[in-house]
Amino acid sequence: MKRSNVVVLVVVFVSGVAVGARSNSVSATMFQGKSKEEAGTALLAAARDQAGKGSWEKIAVGRAYYLAGKKKEGQEIFDSIRKPEDSDLLRIGRVYYEAGEWDKAKETFERVITNAPKDAPWLAEIGAYHNLKGDRARAEELFARSLALESGEVWNTTNIAASYLGVEPLR
Repeated sequence: MKRSNVVVLVVVFVSGVAVGARSNSVSATMFQGKSKEEAGTALLAAARDQAGKGSWEKIAVGRAYYLAGKKKEGQEIFDSIRKPEDSDLLRIGRVYYEAGEWDKAKETFERVITNAPKDAPWLAEIGAYHNLKGDRARAEELFARSLALESGEVWNTTNIAASYLGVEPLR
């Protein structure tokens, strides 16, 4: 290949990288002087690009959309995660819980329990959500399972205890 062609290819490549890097950047012009709606929408669009392929990152962006009342956009992000891991499902279930959609949260949490029946912290946390929603029998079943797997963990015990006092679990 000729030297001039190599130089052209390098310039094109570097320019492409620079443009790509700029497309994920955020500046104050995205929110200064804008309404809260305009600022939030612009910043979430940038965050969505920044999230790339990261499932936790996507869920964080989806959570912001979902809890801001843009449920369609949030749900689209959740649904775009191919083969979600159990930790992804737990995070999505938390969003539904925060949004006051207990049926959706419970369904998602049950998938986590089915897929990861021996994850003591998750059993304690999901049990806490059940307890807070008034399903003490299911909560105590999950608490007993959690404690049978791991009885000396302060975080599990704290989440279990807190749920009896009306406090949401630590995440």
